[in-house]
Amino acid sequence: VIAGGTGFLGTPLTAALLADGHRVTVLSRNPAAPVPPGARVEPWDPHRAASPWTGAIDAADVVVNMAGEPIADHRWTAARKRRIEDSRIVSTRRLADAITRSPSPPAVFVNGSGVGFYGPCGSEIVTEDTGAGTDFLGAVCRRWEAQAVEAASARTRVVCVRTGLVLAPDGGALKPLLLPFRLGVGGRLGSGQQYWPWIHRADWVDLVRFAIARADLAGPMNATAPQPVTNAEFTRALGRALRRPAVLPVPAPALRILLGEMADALL
Repeated sequence: VIAGGTGFLGTPLTAALLADGHRVTVLSRNPAAPVPPGARVEPWDPHRAASPWTGAIDAADVVVNMAGEPIADHRWTAARKRRIEDSRIVSTRRLADAITRSPSPPAVFVNGSGVGFYGPCGSEIVTEDTGAGTDFLGAVCRRWEAQAVEAASARTRVVCVRTGLVLAPDGGALKPLLLPFRLGVGGRLGSGQQYWPWIHRADWVDLVRFAIARADLAGPMNATAPQPVTNAEFTRALGRALRRPAVLPVPAPALRILLGEMADALL
């Protein structure tokens, strides 16, 4: 069962699991949502505790949760931040409740999270002993994961996938960068010294498949490429790949004027 299985990450994950021979049920607020051939769509409303979708949980070996409002498509107003947080907390709480109440709970609950868990750390090396950041995204991820681990038991392990900047030509972190670079006006953002922990979408899908298959895995998993790079290194590599210059930096104050709090949290 995949909650949030119709988006940028959920769709290819659904397709990959189907190709592996699994039966996949996608929980969606839109019963007519397009899904890869072979998947079944089950309507769900995470704001309703009792609903027919809980029957899908009872029949599941695996539950994957990626439900939540996009974090980067609008400026962060107070109302927007509430929707970002509530959409993650409520959906995860409902799934965790359904798992703990199930007479036959799934063997694994893979729950989304993000590298925003750690907060802005500059060039500091952090470990799991460092704890969550104190900024907005750090607080959201901490509460998000806390809801997920409520589903952990002797019969269900929980994996929290802390995803970095996901790259693919048709979406994710790469898509909004392509146009300015192709126009020759791409460049580093702010100082360029901030780290951009990236991952290709295909590798993200394989990591989730890995988390499902490995019975000895539980707890947080950092879904990023093994060698992190700074924004300056990233933009130089993107410029080389597109054969375009990458010499026009965007000043940090301009980013903050355009995007507000989101500039420091995401860029």
